[in-house]
Amino acid sequence: MNRRLILAAAVAVTAVTALAGCAAGGDPLSNGSGSTSGSDSIIIGSLNYPESETLAAIYSQALQGAGVKVQEKFNIGAREITMPALKDGSIDLIPEYSGSVLTYLDPKSTASAPDDVMTELQKKLPSGLKALKQSAAQDSDVLAITQETADKYKLKKISDLKDVAGSFTVGGNPEFQTRQAGMVGLKSVYGLTFGGYKNLDEAGPLTITALANGQVQAADMFSTDPSMDEKHFVALEDDKHLFAAQNVFPLIAAGKASDTVQKTLDAVSAQLTTQELISLNEKVTNGQSFQKVATDWLNAKGLK
Repeated sequence: MNRRLILAAAVAVTAVTALAGCAAGGDPLSNGSGSTSGSDSIIIGSLNYPESETLAAIYSQALQGAGVKVQEKFNIGAREITMPALKDGSIDLIPEYSGSVLTYLDPKSTASAPDDVMTELQKKLPSGLKALKQSAAQDSDVLAITQETADKYKLKKISDLKDVAGSFTVGGNPEFQTRQAGMVGLKSVYGLTFGGYKNLDEAGPLTITALANGQVQAADMFSTDPSMDEKHFVALEDDKHLFAAQNVFPLIAAGKASDTVQKTLDAVSAQLTTQELISLNEKVTNGQSFQKVATDWLNAKGLK
């Protein structure tokens, strides 16, 4: 999954409120870069967008509540930066997405179902890294329709579209029209031939407006985009696993995965769902700091 900055509008706000030691415009790895954490502490990193920072804050605060010493190096950058940082000990732990990590490690992988993706990912992880228990929460591509359309045609999963696809126009960015995990796969995997395709943006304002106003009847969206909830869009179940699973999970240096750390992070993953992640993202989008959002969520779940 190429991470889309779904919450791009919140980046400027969250960047300012990110951890101490990550000065505005600075490199989060520059402070103490090259050094590793002590044996009794964990350095927690995040990718460079608000959802990842919120998840990292949840991990951090949960671990602190369990008596684990932590350091925070959030908003580091893309996976091309964070994976080497995990390997060299610049960070010890980061929230990740199963399909994205697998694609990073093996671009030719065709695994798509959640358990298949995680099983293959665990086989491909570099020595010294460990994938802890994945959550049910996913930030993945979904084929979305309005609640009205779902009710009218009794649609719950993508395969339900077989009798109506010819009268539907699908909206999305130009790439979605030509890639396997898009219109090509909807035809080859599901046997669906749609009435048309409208080039829009990548789950942005154009796509959201077109779907809400009926200019398109289905659209490529992302499962944790706040507009899915705000606009009452319905994510059709990908019952043939066209889109690779993107379950959130903690990726950690194996030497830091003590019983306490694993138990604490497993408890977080057990409570984290896609709907919960949508709610967390909505709060950040509406101006709350990711640190406060993390605190409130942990308190509500009895995990802090």
